Amino acid sequence: MANASLKNKVIERVADQTPDMRDELLAELRAVAPEAFTEGRLDLDKLGQLTGSLTSEGPERFSFTWSGKRNAVAMFQAPTRATLRPNREGSVTFDDAQHIFIEGENLETLKVLYRAYYSRVKLICIDPPYNTGSEFIYSDSFADPLDHYLRVTGQKTNGGEYLTTQTEKGGRVHSAWLSMMFPRLILARQLLCEDGIICVSIDDHELANLRLLMNEIFGEENFIAQFVWKSRKFPDSRSTTQVSVDHEYILAYRRSFDGQFRGIERDETKFKNPDDDPRGPWMSRSILGLATAEQRPNLHFPITDPATGISYNPPTSRGWRYSRSRMAKLIEEGCILFPANPDGRPREKKFKKDLQTEFMTFPSIIVDVFTSDGTAEIRDIFGFQAFDFPKPTELIRRFVEQVTSDEDIVLDFFAGSCTTAQAVMEQNRRDGGQRRSICVQLPEPVDPKSEVARHGFSDLAKLGLYRIQTVIERFLESESGRLISENGNGLPLGLRAFRLGGSNIRSWNGVETMDADAYADQLDAFADSLVDGWNSESVIWELALREGFALTSRVEKKDIEGHEIFCVTDPEREQNFHICLDETITVDAVRALGLTRENLFVCRDKALDDTLAANLALQCRLKVL
Repeated sequence: MANASLKNKVIERVADQTPDMRDELLAELRAVAPEAFTEGRLDLDKLGQLTGSLTSEGPERFSFTWSGKRNAVAMFQAPTRATLRPNREGSVTFDDAQHIFIEGENLETLKVLYRAYYSRVKLICIDPPYNTGSEFIYSDSFADPLDHYLRVTGQKTNGGEYLTTQTEKGGRVHSAWLSMMFPRLILARQLLCEDGIICVSIDDHELANLRLLMNEIFGEENFIAQFVWKSRKFPDSRSTTQVSVDHEYILAYRRSFDGQFRGIERDETKFKNPDDDPRGPWMSRSILGLATAEQRPNLHFPITDPATGISYNPPTSRGWRYSRSRMAKLIEEGCILFPANPDGRPREKKFKKDLQTEFMTFPSIIVDVFTSDGTAEIRDIFGFQAFDFPKPTELIRRFVEQVTSDEDIVLDFFAGSCTTAQAVMEQNRRDGGQRRSICVQLPEPVDPKSEVARHGFSDLAKLGLYRIQTVIERFLESESGRLISENGNGLPLGLRAFRLGGSNIRSWNGVETMDADAYADQLDAFADSLVDGWNSESVIWELALREGFALTSRVEKKDIEGHEIFCVTDPEREQNFHICLDETITVDAVRALGLTRENLFVCRDKALDDTLAANLALQCRLKVL
């Protein structure tokens, strides 16, 4: 191994875990308010004085808390050594694919995605557990969440015994549910771009708590709407209260004021030009307002038809839409349609060319798509009822259409049946967009006696992955491998599947006994910083994520001077890095790449000696594993 003191001066070491959120936040605070720190530690009283806010000794104020919130905050802040490993067997044309499926625990996965997808996601659609006492509540282990996940999913054994997950019934324990949601929503906000929007499905059990939680994380001012979705097509005759609960909710929040819905297209068939008006097609609309005579007396006045002299008054409870002066101008311009019958009511002649936008507002009540539609889709794809109460594709597609366009990213980290992935593909097919989806699903085991198990599916992640694969196969059969729209554009079909797993980079665990032999054994183990059983592809993707490269990056293999060197490129950010995992490397091989001091090159620590490290560091930005 090369001399450590010399090498530390000229090269960096690849991070073996995700960023510590606490360190990043403190660094940002220190940069903007260094005077708030005393002896290197944040002084909350000083920070309060600097911002003009109340200190801890001030009067009581509103706050939202629950048992376990402190641990939930710590869960969000703690870094992870997890990574994502490619699953080529579950992928469809992996190398060209733009859609992503990740099998894994979503909190750890969100942390892994943090650096690569910070402020890059346009829409997040999630359908978390409703906490009704009948579904799985994610069980977070603060001590070591990755180890906990690997054990409960059977990827790691304890004493050689195979472990399986036992589903945990939350039973409407609000605190447990809030502690589960809090860190995930915090990370979700950080992944949203400035005009990004998050939509969360929920029902009455946790609606009130979710509103408070979303207000705290996203800000009450960033609330967009509480959509009411009439999910049940027919009344529930099984209700014990004689009330059929026919609806669910979708809460929509934005990261900043830049986020907004597009609106729905106007029905332009209403615009006609029967009188050949030179101003073009028009439609008639009401000119009544909404204010009483007491509320807006200036909107209550008679208007007169200049052709007949007949005057018309508005209803006392409504008034007109426009003031006297505005109404007089519209009459003068021939934009008020007076009735042929004196008992009729005047209307406005509204021209299509005068509309400020081709869209109308999106309604907050959705009544024309139902859970039964989602059920029919699942039966069509699987041949049996693989999921209970699946969201219909059309419901999610509408939100995708409203918020996203072009090459936007849509994320769903409670993917379930992966409706979101299909919705994104369907919308791409409609308008020729190149949106990309990322779906994350925990491999929660199914009941071994269930119909799902009898059809060969052992967990929910496999069900979701199968749905995406099937949808892609059907598109391939009908569209010759592309999502074709009317204008002929589209996104090539494909899926990159990944699994959450442990890092490929060794972690220093210390020694149990303070003696030279123990230290020598540990140092020998670290002669190679990669774990046993590593493979190039897994290491490359771990490095890509650590360096902030998207999962849709391109990987190109080059054979240079007898060395296998990979170039990883993230087209969206126009950045790349090179990596060589050979046990040795030469200056000539790196020089042949034509790198500059700004380009990153990564290799194994054992491949360098002091002289080689110094020479390479002069050519490029060098990091070692």
